[in-house]
Amino acid sequence: MRLFSPWKYLVDIEAQALLRETSWTMPDPEGYPTGQQFLDAYLTPLAQTRQLAPCIHWNTRVLAVTRQGYDKMKTAGREQAPLLVRVQTADGREEDILARAIIDASGTYGQPNPLGASGTHARGEKALAEHLFYGIPHILGQHWNRFAGRRVLVVGSGHSAFNALLDLATLAEQESATTIQWAIRRPHIHQLFGGGEQDGLPARGQLGMRIQQLVQQGRVALVTGVQIEALHATDAGMVVAGEDRLTPVDEIIVTTGFRPDLSLLQELRLGLDPITESPVALAPLIDPNVHSCGTVPPHGIDELSHPEPNVYIVGMKSYGRAPTFLMLTGYEQVRSITCALTGDWERARTVQLELPETGVCSTDFGGSCCQTAPDAKESVHAATSTACCSPAAPALITIGGTRKTEGTCCGE
Repeated sequence: MRLFSPWKYLVDIEAQALLRETSWTMPDPEGYPTGQQFLDAYLTPLAQTRQLAPCIHWNTRVLAVTRQGYDKMKTAGREQAPLLVRVQTADGREEDILARAIIDASGTYGQPNPLGASGTHARGEKALAEHLFYGIPHILGQHWNRFAGRRVLVVGSGHSAFNALLDLATLAEQESATTIQWAIRRPHIHQLFGGGEQDGLPARGQLGMRIQQLVQQGRVALVTGVQIEALHATDAGMVVAGEDRLTPVDEIIVTTGFRPDLSLLQELRLGLDPITESPVALAPLIDPNVHSCGTVPPHGIDELSHPEPNVYIVGMKSYGRAPTFLMLTGYEQVRSITCALTGDWERARTVQLELPETGVCSTDFGGSCCQTAPDAKESVHAATSTACCSPAAPALITIGGTRKTEGTCCGE
């Protein structure tokens, strides 16, 4: 799966400083890597640098994070106790690691949202799980036989759905018996296809334009206003209960987004927004109910702090259930937090973030969501290439399990 951001938006400036000490060469800044190319040309060389290689524990799963000797209820002396990270190693052993600070960058890709419109699994969804694929399947590769010549329903209105639909359309050109239905919850297609030529990321804009053409050509049957509450298996195939506009299907691709796994932090005192499940101060900047622009104001240590000292959630997981995260955002989050942990509070609070515009600048309710953009831009500071971390920086534990990047275009 090809990312819609070019290399110039994918490589962290601090990481470049480490990689320049090796034989690494920066890929074409205007090129668009696949997930595999991003892994091979950037993440793997970065993990092999002399500074990072000794610090990475491979095949190690975080089971829980807490305060040593303190559950969530106990207060007296809590801040003086070290944080405890319970991990499971490659050979199945459980170990405890003590740390002064935790940066949880474990993402959301391992916990997809269910198909049900009410936020829970639809009735029958679990029973029919073998015919449902969550995320973006490798339709033109390893999953070819699963979808070739089949009746396929794609559910979801984001870029993950776009990529699945485009691959299905290519498959249908070679396997003519393949049929494609597309169900979205929105009652109308207003802004469904994105910003088009006005998108600051041309590849992202082109995704929407190509999907719009498929719908107009009748190659994809779009049905709006679909609220799935139950699935049934019939002799004719799977059917969505109460929805006669959708014909029976053989396979369903569920691209309804992802949500953070907060279970491993349940003994910590987190300050999370009840809607987005992001840090409270970050939520109004990213809430998709009222904000659909590509203009996210700069944010760092202050917006990402929790009642539990020295505990931070960054990256896609910091956005909770909001889907608009870009990797540049995560890089700046980590830089700000790391500067604070090493005592450089001036640089920690000098945050900068310039994101490409989406080309879509209003909510589904008709109002503008960008009134705050000018003020946000006034607070942008020039980026600096010097590292904020001294050699004497304390050891940090970063929670971020290894995962394949294949199949994700929107986890950046």
